[in-house]
Amino acid sequence: MQSAEAKFNKNSLLLALRRYSSAVCDMEQTILLPSLLRDVPSDDLWNCEAAEESCTDLYSNYLMLKAIRNTAESNLVRLDDHKAKNTALNKTLETLLDTDPEALFGFHLRGLFSVMSDLTKKTQSLTEKYMDIIGVAN
Repeated sequence: MQSAEAKFNKNSLLLALRRYSSAVCDMEQTILLPSLLRDVPSDDLWNCEAAEESCTDLYSNYLMLKAIRNTAESNLVRLDDHKAKNTALNKTLETLLDTDPEALFGFHLRGLFSVMSDLTKKTQSLTEKYMDIIGVAN
C-alpha cells in the first residue's frame, strides 16, 4: 500500500501544501505554551511587512504561520482584497501579461513552491527554537 505522500509527485503542489500544513500541525502540538514566545526576538529577517503584521517576536511569527495555514486550507481570501492586489500588480507586471501563458503559469507555480518551502522551513525553525527555550534537546 502506498503512503499518502507517495501518491503525489515529488514536486506536487498538493504535497508542498501538505508538508506545510503538517509542519504547522507539529508546531501547534509541540508549542503548548505559545506565550513563552512573547518578547523573544526573531533571529531571521522575515519579510513580515508583506503579511501586514509586525513580526518582531517569535509569538507574532507563530500567529502568522498559523493564519497562513488556515487561509491556505480554507481559501479565506476575500474577493475585494484579491481585486485590489491584482489591480496594483497589473500596473507593475503588464509586460509579463504579454508573455506566453504557459511560461507565466510556470513562473507563478515555481514562486508558490518557493514560498511554501520557505514557510515550512520557518515553521520547523520556530518549533526548534521553542524546544531550545524550554530546554528540550531535539
